[in-house]
Amino acid sequence: MSWKASDPMSERVRFIGQLQGGERTVAGLCREFGISRKTAYKWKERFEHEGLDGLRERSRAPHRLVRQTPPKIQDLLIAARKAHSTWGPKKLKAWLEEKDPSLELPYPSTIGDLLKAEGLVKSRRRRQRQAVEEQVARLDADGPNVEWNADFKGEFRLGNGQYCYPLTISDAFSRYLLGVRALEGTAGAGARPFFERVFREYGLPQRLRTDNGSPFAGTGLGKLSALSVWWIRLGIQPVRGRPHHPQDNGRHERMHRTLKAETTRPPSSSNRGQQRLFDTFREEYNEERPHEALGQRPPGRLYRASPRPFPTKLPEVEYPAHYEQRTVCKGLFTWHSRSIFIGESLNDQRVGLVEIDDRLWRVYFGALELGVLGVDRKGRWNKRVLPMSPV
Repeated sequence: MSWKASDPMSERVRFIGQLQGGERTVAGLCREFGISRKTAYKWKERFEHEGLDGLRERSRAPHRLVRQTPPKIQDLLIAARKAHSTWGPKKLKAWLEEKDPSLELPYPSTIGDLLKAEGLVKSRRRRQRQAVEEQVARLDADGPNVEWNADFKGEFRLGNGQYCYPLTISDAFSRYLLGVRALEGTAGAGARPFFERVFREYGLPQRLRTDNGSPFAGTGLGKLSALSVWWIRLGIQPVRGRPHHPQDNGRHERMHRTLKAETTRPPSSSNRGQQRLFDTFREEYNEERPHEALGQRPPGRLYRASPRPFPTKLPEVEYPAHYEQRTVCKGLFTWHSRSIFIGESLNDQRVGLVEIDDRLWRVYFGALELGVLGVDRKGRWNKRVLPMSPV
């Protein structure tokens, strides 16, 4: 309830005066002034302790701001944000607590308010998530080196006018960034030495997920390229996403967004300088930057090198004893006196064929199924292509 008069101070003085006169009861005065007994006794007690000053209106702000962040902590958070301009409140909090567990840092929401007040956060328009009509069957990585992801981030122009094509490789389980290489194009001749260097340092994965672009995929049977043929000989299973569906490699694409924000704005003036930026980013990304999906731990805490070393000699593909084998020459192999085109990426490689029905044969390169050979009604051999299914 409230005071009837427009000047509460005058009403309080009049109330206390009549109460001090002793002629009226508290209940009667409360009815007259339109206040509760609790309010009446509050002002009576204040007047007895402080006199008329006790009847003045007081600030409703709390005497002690429990959630107020100390200035030293504010300065620490602001400095951390300036040093890591793409890190959000959760990452900054986890990173600082890792360095000094004794710090009493506020909640991430409070850190976000502080950074916004300092002008260190730009408001972003929320993007509406589009429903995925078709769910992709994934082979989830349940440990390091079960699956690696590889892709080109997309070309951009350097300060000297030349284009840079960053090739990146990461471990799907730990998000560990195995390598970033600034290349001058997307040809396999430039990509293979980089993959070999990473294989020699970290060993071989079980699977390698890419998109359907060059140099990872070709136009022949099974969409094999010279690079993916090499992977299969190393015992690595190529895995490709659906065409025009970058979300099939979403973890890697998200890393690319961070890589772009921290190393290409602005870009270096040369390829060599850009590589130094990539190397610095990779070190921080792996060893310091907290990752929310990893419990705010950096990827380096989870990753371990593969127990499968890079071989000193490239092994040949092997087939079961009951398979028939043919060698590919100029993109062709001979089958029952007929030349079957299979793709030049398999030149000098041996393919295996196994009969699955009367005059019906399934064609393999290593463990990868390429298609089916059969005989039509006119007795001609036809190949029915079974492209590698995206997973």
